[in-house]
Amino acid sequence: MQYSKTIEEYISKHPDWNSEIQELRDLLAKTELNEEIKWGAPTYTLNGKNVVGIGAFKNHLGVWFHQGVFLKDLKKKLVNAQEGKTKGLRQWRMEKGEAIEGDVLLDYVQEAIENCLAGKEIKPERKKGVTIPPELEAAFGKNTSFKTAFGNLTPGKQREYAEYISEAKREATKMSRLEKITPMVLDGIGLNDKYRNC
Repeated sequence: MQYSKTIEEYISKHPDWNSEIQELRDLLAKTELNEEIKWGAPTYTLNGKNVVGIGAFKNHLGVWFHQGVFLKDLKKKLVNAQEGKTKGLRQWRMEKGEAIEGDVLLDYVQEAIENCLAGKEIKPERKKGVTIPPELEAAFGKNTSFKTAFGNLTPGKQREYAEYISEAKREATKMSRLEKITPMVLDGIGLNDKYRNC
């Protein structure tokens, strides 16, 4: 999976959302934010801080507010993409054919800029270590290449895989998940990489 290196490349990779991404880009160009590519997607920053991002998905287009938890959300546009996991990030989702409410969006962006300038920020908690579930440990004993490949992954990717196995309730599900992730680990791919490359 290749990250986009430019906004134009990102737009070309999402033909179903070309006009909407360009419209959002034009709106954000009216602000003092700097346009960059981070994680292969359009990201808008202020003084080195991430403020807003754009993400195109199969069924929706998202405008991400990196410190969206501080926004008043008077129009009730924002959702937490991962309840219980995501602390500061909030997303405004738009369906295909839905008109972009430019003035409202710019109000949200302006508030996000003001919050950034005021230093409002939730810093991500850094997790320490990775708890390896017994099923994964047993797989390491049977396949040294798998163990080595797992060790070469970043701690975050290791944690995602370990949690993916641990969260399964049934033993059969744990084994099925282990079978699914083995080729991904051997290829050096993270469990959620496909979502990061949107």
